[in-house]
Amino acid sequence: MSSVDSQRRVLSGMRPTGRLHLGHYHGVLKNWVKLQHEYECFFFAADWHALTTHYEDPQSIEQNVWDMLIDWLAAGVSGTSSTLFIQSQVPEHAELHLLLSMVTPVSWLERVPTYKDQQEKLKDRDLATYGFLGYPLLQSADILIYRAGQVPVGADQVAHVEITREVARRFNHLYGKEVGFEEKAEAAVKKMGKKAAKLYSSLRKAYQEQGDAEALETARALLKEQQNITLGDQERLFGYLEGGGKVILPEPQALLTPDSKMPGLDGQKMSKSYGNTITLRDTTDEVSEKVRRMPTDPARVRRNDPGDPAKCPVYQLHQVYTDKATHDWVQEGCRSAGIGCIDCKKPIIDAISAELEPMQQRAAEYEANPDAVRMILNEGTERARDAARDTLIEVRQAMGLQYRQ
Repeated sequence: MSSVDSQRRVLSGMRPTGRLHLGHYHGVLKNWVKLQHEYECFFFAADWHALTTHYEDPQSIEQNVWDMLIDWLAAGVSGTSSTLFIQSQVPEHAELHLLLSMVTPVSWLERVPTYKDQQEKLKDRDLATYGFLGYPLLQSADILIYRAGQVPVGADQVAHVEITREVARRFNHLYGKEVGFEEKAEAAVKKMGKKAAKLYSSLRKAYQEQGDAEALETARALLKEQQNITLGDQERLFGYLEGGGKVILPEPQALLTPDSKMPGLDGQKMSKSYGNTITLRDTTDEVSEKVRRMPTDPARVRRNDPGDPAKCPVYQLHQVYTDKATHDWVQEGCRSAGIGCIDCKKPIIDAISAELEPMQQRAAEYEANPDAVRMILNEGTERARDAARDTLIEVRQAMGLQYRQ
């Protein structure tokens, strides 16, 4: 743990479904581009997760992965500012998944909200497999193998982070009591210096004897400020503070991201399953055609019929892409029939095309140079495997599986 600051690490992944659309860009990729300059970020293509629901039809996975990764790079996700890799190329994910499966109750997996939801939505598929039941635990392994302290998710994915926290807590409870743990913890306390050591000990006592939650938070903040101890000792003292053992697998926090406000062409959420998307590589002509075919307020049968922007999917796109002056122009022009629906759609077409143009230029460059994409992935895979191996060394030691050669 000496080289890992969990709170500075971010882990996120995406199932490979092929070329991405504006919903992906506004809901995920723009946030990733921001996070990569603020944290140590690991972003991966979750190809094993794709198999949990599409194991009978794997032929498209490889092409979907490449198309998705090119769109990531085109959107500004950088192989130098973050670590990009494909899940199945880092087999340590699978080993940790196996080891965690030894201690994770089946009931924890069955109660994950998306387990039954997905079974209902995908009734045409046989999902009575261990892979589908166990995919939340594989997600936990994805996070814990990098000891990531931050996981960017929408509100509907918080349950997956919570089960990861429970798995980490159970693992640490079972295996965190290393030989000589208390002696090592007390030695670490002394390294803090007399004043900090005395304060830590009094806060620990207040929490353990009186349940003082404020004392716990103060002690945690104190530990984060310490410069005289290693991160390994810091994790040991976090466990000692709460009366447990060493924190081998830190509990991650959900880094909540705003819900994407990107509506589809029909006013519903933009989704491939609804057939209402604009992809990041649609040409200007394709964008124009799609937007021009968008339904509008049903009351506007003829050009001179007044309408209501609140009932029109096109106005939802204005709220994403145009400014207040344009909104006022739409409100006035639509309600008075002063503008037609084609007039209303033109600023949207122009704004989307302008947003996509630089991304499409970068995508074309990567498409023409696939070796550059492979190099980024090879470098990312090496970094990811190094980090994953470090975690597995500690996990194996804790579980009695690190044999002398």
